[in-house]
Amino acid sequence: MKFRWETEFKKTEIGEIPREWEVTNLGDNRFFKILPSGIKEFEGFKEYLSTSSVEGNEIVKIEEVITYNKRPSRANMQPVENSVWLARMINSPKFLKANKDLIENKILSTGFLGIQTKEKETCDYLFYYIQTKEFQEYKDAYVTGAVQESLTNESAKDLLVIIPPLSEQSRIATVLSWFDDLIEVKKRQNEILEKTAMAIFKSWFIDFEPFRDGEFVYSEDLEKEIPKGWEVKKIGEVADFKNGLSYKGSEKFNEQIHGSLIFITLNNIIEGGGFKTEYAWIKSERIKNQHLLKEGDIIFANTEQTKTGRLLGTPAFVIFPTQYSKSVGVFSHHLTKINPKDFRMKYFFYLLFRLYQQEFAQTFHTGTGVWGFDLQNFKTIYLIPIPPSHILQSFHSLVEPLFQKIILNQKQIMTLRKIRDTLLPLLVFGKLRVEEV
Repeated sequence: MKFRWETEFKKTEIGEIPREWEVTNLGDNRFFKILPSGIKEFEGFKEYLSTSSVEGNEIVKIEEVITYNKRPSRANMQPVENSVWLARMINSPKFLKANKDLIENKILSTGFLGIQTKEKETCDYLFYYIQTKEFQEYKDAYVTGAVQESLTNESAKDLLVIIPPLSEQSRIATVLSWFDDLIEVKKRQNEILEKTAMAIFKSWFIDFEPFRDGEFVYSEDLEKEIPKGWEVKKIGEVADFKNGLSYKGSEKFNEQIHGSLIFITLNNIIEGGGFKTEYAWIKSERIKNQHLLKEGDIIFANTEQTKTGRLLGTPAFVIFPTQYSKSVGVFSHHLTKINPKDFRMKYFFYLLFRLYQQEFAQTFHTGTGVWGFDLQNFKTIYLIPIPPSHILQSFHSLVEPLFQKIILNQKQIMTLRKIRDTLLPLLVFGKLRVEEV
């Protein structure tokens, strides 16, 4: 790749851009078409995505799977070729680009604005352009509505877009997509690593496959046969469970301030599983040792507002930002930290919660409007088989490298995103020019 810093600019209504670049708006039908609401008739299954299904430019959950055999009664959006999608609401930076899966298998809520481009290169470039902080701030100035501020199709036509030559649009998108592709590779690696660890866990502790040649005895507590020499214990006997800090709004910050610690909250847990590397900060005189955690600790969500059971009981490994210099952080009262009494059971507990998260959510929830995790009953009622010490050691030694690689990949993903986000405005506003890829 070959880059150069631009030195010659012209002033435009959206700021300085290279002299040969153009400024237009989304209503310019030479380049763009704002897509209307409503979809064609179809038969079969489609996955429905609302704006809450998306974080940044990633799909993190599916709202529901639906089947139509005629035109739907409610308005939705149909992804089409060469289209990008952004959330209409104010302060909602969420983006999608139509790919094969999105076009064939998904429908979107009308909370998304769809923009189709004449050229594929423009679509790829526009996908990154609309992700810039500058465009998002510009977009939010055009939202309207008394109850819920939102961008309409008509007002969207006035949004300004910087248009480089088509060949440079392609080069810009190629550079930025290189980072996204690397991120996707590492995410897929993590999925494979975790599936591998889960397969080992199920084989050893659910199906007892490595121990089939030995003697089995019937456990009345578990109502099944388990290997001889194993114990059955209440989960509260083999691990401590601690809830985090019940904080005040005035103690929480979106940016790091002097004397603050990183704050892990419910927002860090992804529905269906995973840790979201977006952080808050906290400064409080009420923080106690029980509210502290370290990188690699296991937490799970003890609160859920949606009552779908996709969040409650979802575990995650804590990951700190690469630039964070302190050894501890703080976690909120909406999270519970698992402290195994035997360190060799650390990954055992994570995989147990991943495997049975839905069951735990449905069995051990309390409350009506908001679900809470019934920790007291869980600790005294839920029983697990405990193998002899040498088996625990063997399992720990087998899966620990897998999870160390997962955490390393997550940190590398954070670094790649930071580099991409630094390059993004420089490239799409022409400060740094891509001459060759």
